[in-house]
Amino acid sequence: MSHPAGRVLAMLELLQSHHRLTGVELADRLRVDERTVRRYAATLVDLGIPVTAERGRYGGYRLRPGYKLPPLMLTDDEAVAVLLGLVAAERLGLGTEAPATTTALAKIRRVLPAPLAERLAAVQDHLGFTLRRADPALRPATGTLLTLGSATRQRRRVTLDYRSWRGDPSRRQLDPYGLVFHAGRWYVTGHDHLRDEVRTFRLDRIGAVSTGPETFTAPDDFDPVAQVTRSLAGVPYAHSVEVLLETDLVAARRRVPPSVGDVTEVADGVLLRTRAEHLDGMAQLLAGLGWPFTVLRPDALRDAVRAHATRLAGWADRPGPAPPSG
Repeated sequence: MSHPAGRVLAMLELLQSHHRLTGVELADRLRVDERTVRRYAATLVDLGIPVTAERGRYGGYRLRPGYKLPPLMLTDDEAVAVLLGLVAAERLGLGTEAPATTTALAKIRRVLPAPLAERLAAVQDHLGFTLRRADPALRPATGTLLTLGSATRQRRRVTLDYRSWRGDPSRRQLDPYGLVFHAGRWYVTGHDHLRDEVRTFRLDRIGAVSTGPETFTAPDDFDPVAQVTRSLAGVPYAHSVEVLLETDLVAARRRVPPSVGDVTEVADGVLLRTRAEHLDGMAQLLAGLGWPFTVLRPDALRDAVRAHATRLAGWADRPGPAPPSG
């Protein structure tokens, strides 16, 4: 770091890592005098990087938010964290428009030291995920996500154009209480003034969205994640299901997520309430839990469980391959 340009970049890295540093602290870390620190600060300003100097005994230097992102200095560990985070976000659908993730990855890779870039490429090429890749069509627009995030933080009402799962368009006024990422999709939940109740909306189905002047107060005990998972579990299906599980509530909550159904402790075990479009799938789920259970409703679920048991018995009776001769 003997070259002045290297020390200027080192000063930028220090300012990015700390809220504020005094001239004495910077001089000590850069191994220069305070006059040189002032010259480095002026150089950064000339480059368009918003460095502000606070004079006085307790003054110092800090970066203020600017109109553009300054050059970002990352250590090797930080670069690895950012790259793996981008890879995971792209895979899980956590990002917004796909080109933004792809171009961000490419920019960071281009400036990585060659040995680190090669090691990271090896990790990425052989990195597997247990979750399915999210559908790119489900990614929300960046502007939609940022607008809703700002409105949620500022407690400002928004107006949005929404398309239902049937394709029916509507215009809503929403008090956004929170944003939730669940199972590869983004959701916003809050008070919907059209229905006068708390509702949940998928961000990929939102068209135009704008923030209005009206403000709101969110309930103190509101849990956006719980609300979204409950609302998804309550989506209308062909069958309403109630099953008594012979287990305890802790185990049931561990195996049955809120998006699948609601579990409640009762005298004889745990009551599972859920909905299902196809009862054969519900029969497979119950068999997979591994606990004794009693079907309360619908009666057709009993037939589905028997049919599944028959299939399992038939598969169990299949003969194995003949042993090799000789």
